[in-house]
Amino acid sequence: MFSVTVRDHIMIAHSFRGEVFGPAQRLHGATFLVDATFRREQLDDDNIVVDIGLATQELGAVVSELNYRNLDNEPDFAGVNTSTEFLAKVIADRLAERIGKGALGEGARGIAALAVTLHESHVAWASYERAL
Repeated sequence: MFSVTVRDHIMIAHSFRGEVFGPAQRLHGATFLVDATFRREQLDDDNIVVDIGLATQELGAVVSELNYRNLDNEPDFAGVNTSTEFLAKVIADRLAERIGKGALGEGARGIAALAVTLHESHVAWASYERAL
């Protein structure tokens, strides 16, 4: 399996509901490094997994929808604990939708899987991987 990873970052504010979250139940900020990894079994006709420029551009577009937002105030996330794991899935699903619409080029239709990893810090991160 071949893979290409591109990176961006987001800065958000949010709070959590539930004792398990301790002090994170209060409004707080988080900065995440966001890695999107595109996987495929065979390279396309240009011998690439995906156009890195387009992948970077589309990841940037997806994370810009979340960047500098208080997620507690976003209608899409009403009543949801926007955990790192949950946000990884949101970003992966939004990227997959863009791939399906051709935003990463026709060659990207051969991508078999997509993984998104959000790095909370140098010692903790969460990922979500899905087939396309």
